[in-house]
Amino acid sequence: MTTENNNTKAPTAPAAPMSAGRPPMGGQGGMTGGRSFGGQGGQRRPGGRGGPGGRGGQERVKPEFDTKIINIRRVTRVASGGRRFSFSVAVVSGDHKGRVGVGLGKAGDTSLAIDKATRDAKKNMIKVPLSPAMTIPHMIQAKYSSAEVMMMPARGRGVVAGSAVRTVIELAGVKDVCAKLLSGSKNKLNNARVAVLALSKLSKKPRVAAAAVKASVASAK
Repeated sequence: MTTENNNTKAPTAPAAPMSAGRPPMGGQGGMTGGRSFGGQGGQRRPGGRGGPGGRGGQERVKPEFDTKIINIRRVTRVASGGRRFSFSVAVVSGDHKGRVGVGLGKAGDTSLAIDKATRDAKKNMIKVPLSPAMTIPHMIQAKYSSAEVMMMPARGRGVVAGSAVRTVIELAGVKDVCAKLLSGSKNKLNNARVAVLALSKLSKKPRVAAAAVKASVASAK
């Protein structure tokens, strides 16, 4: 007696369609983990470098005064505990529109000394009476300590000066002037201060200007 094979094969389920897999990185609307990788449909933050709202979106505010360092010295002071070092900084600050000043600052750190000198220069600022041609109205001569300077208007020649006197004149906004140091002083701080003193004696009033010129000539003799 033969036995029939009653084992029948179970019907196979239809094959599931293959998954599309991960979306292409950088494809249209491609997103992975909630981040966009720069595809055509990728979302980006507004702005960016140079764009509105980015790092370059806001322009830096230009400071009102320009500051230049004319001298830095390291000072040594001998105390009971040993030598102590500090820095002495001399700066000139001006707005190129007629306001200029010289400042001196001392501190144990260079940056702190520069900050103190800048604040001191802003406290001691003067207003230079410039002519419409951006030059000085008349000749002037001044003396401070061992430094002595003479300034004369020179239209069309630019700034003819040297040392710290040139720095003071440029930051004051004077365009055409001829300045000469009559002393042999090499002290940059005194040279800058005598330049500021000379500029402070200027005046647009004819009588005051004539008196200033007369006093300058008398002091030179």
